[in-house]
Amino acid sequence: MIFATATSTTTSNIMLFGMMAVIFAVMYFLMIRPQNKEQKRVQAMLNALEVGDAVVTTSGFYGIVIDIADDDVIVEFGNNKNCRIPMRKAAIVQVEKPEQAAEK
Repeated sequence: MIFATATSTTTSNIMLFGMMAVIFAVMYFLMIRPQNKEQKRVQAMLNALEVGDAVVTTSGFYGIVIDIADDDVIVEFGNNKNCRIPMRKAAIVQVEKPEQAAEK
């Protein structure tokens, strides 16, 4: 009788660990993996950033990249040549190359 209880507990523990592994796998494929892919896409976009590219910032401003430093860029906003603002590369959410803009 004691042996049957120990086997039942062992089977229960194995099923518990199996279910935890399945839940972790589902969370990885639904949450962690897409987030890592998005981070890689954003990093590749920022690495390909060049002077003259049209950008959109996190605050929704449209501008043209004038100069690029390591982590900073200088962006010119609007038609006014006096409106040049230094900002972090991380503040850029969208980049459009000049040849893409000419095709539209």
